[in-house]
Amino acid sequence: MDFLADCPTRLAFDLVANTWNPVVLWALRHGPRRHGELRRSIGGISAKVLTETLRRLESDGLLERRDGGYALTPLGSSFLEPIEGFGRWAAEHGDDVVAAQIRARPA
Repeated sequence: MDFLADCPTRLAFDLVANTWNPVVLWALRHGPRRHGELRRSIGGISAKVLTETLRRLESDGLLERRDGGYALTPLGSSFLEPIEGFGRWAAEHGDDVVAAQIRARPA
């Protein structure tokens, strides 16, 4: 498979490349939430960055505004499984990556 600039695989990689996209989608997995609720539950995200992330995910068709809050679309819900897979990988291999980064630092 080629990973060309405009191929669907690159599109998916771009969705997870933004730090906050998977975090916001995961925070919505149990149902709709308002902006303030999302910000409190996520932590470490500014109101501005959260707003930008929500707008981007909405324009990508992964979430929608509903009754003053935000909810996953069916497309957004379908992306939870890959996010969970990344999370499992990180839990299993995160320490290995950190150890490699430490080894690679100049002495």
